[in-house]
Amino acid sequence: MKVLVIQNRMGIGDLVIFLPYIFCISKTLNTPISLLVRENTKAKDLLKNNPHISEIIILDRDDKNNSGRHHGISGTINLIKDIREKNFDKSFTFNSSARYALITKLSGIKERFQYPLGEKKNQNIIEAAKEFIDKSLEKKVDPTSVLPIDEKAVNEVKKKYFSFGDTFYIALGVGGSGETKRIPVEKFIQFMDLISKQKKCIFYLAAGSNDIEQKIVDKILETKHKNNCVSLNKMKIIETLPILKNCNLCVSNDTSFSHISAALGIKTITLLSDTPLLYGSYSSLMTPILPEGETNVTHDTLGKEKINPQEIYLKAKEILIH
Repeated sequence: MKVLVIQNRMGIGDLVIFLPYIFCISKTLNTPISLLVRENTKAKDLLKNNPHISEIIILDRDDKNNSGRHHGISGTINLIKDIREKNFDKSFTFNSSARYALITKLSGIKERFQYPLGEKKNQNIIEAAKEFIDKSLEKKVDPTSVLPIDEKAVNEVKKKYFSFGDTFYIALGVGGSGETKRIPVEKFIQFMDLISKQKKCIFYLAAGSNDIEQKIVDKILETKHKNNCVSLNKMKIIETLPILKNCNLCVSNDTSFSHISAALGIKTITLLSDTPLLYGSYSSLMTPILPEGETNVTHDTLGKEKINPQEIYLKAKEILIH
């Protein structure tokens, strides 16, 4: 049996959120699945050699620049052709788009499962996925994502760079795709000042390599902590996984690293300033910190200036010092 799973949301974070549901489909049907995703999910790296995934199909569609093999009407036709030639028996589509309902139907897939059409507005990403799997497969899914990793690589990195006992190893997700999601770097530095008084710390700076995020990394490297920092922003995402896995804690903006670290089994403090709360609380390993005075966070909360470094420190201390 050949099974196609479509997850067309952008970014690593959303891919990681959907992993429990994608894996559940494979386990329930007892077959590895083909996964249709966007390039920027980095699925080819994160899910390489995963037993639940038979192949990664890239959705070549750039909505921002109106380009790509799968963009527009001609792109829809191309996508139908690409899917049809693979002769899938079943499909599971994690969205409410009529476009994908048409694509899977015209691709000749006989058994098609999809979110109810037209329900995208105000859709809860976690609850929608839960209900979808419950309805289509009659399975209850734990939303905690688990990202498999090569244990040999983890142990090699541990032996080479980590000597536990007298040191805290802390990943800092200081980057982020949106300006309103990026907590001011000064607040990270203040947290570093506070936690370093407890014990020697090594900080792994997780960020992108663009100019904005490079400046954030550079600013941290200009502080007294520079000799205790390792920048990960020039590394490939797959190369950072064994390092993150060995950390005691991750403190991160709402960015891919917060989702990855939690999925690797690392306790993660997620700083939420302008994103729905569920993005920092769906995993039992996540501890969300909200802007001072807020009891909830949504889009347009715009609270990055009200994140309190003292609160980050107290939560981190609670996690690190049992």
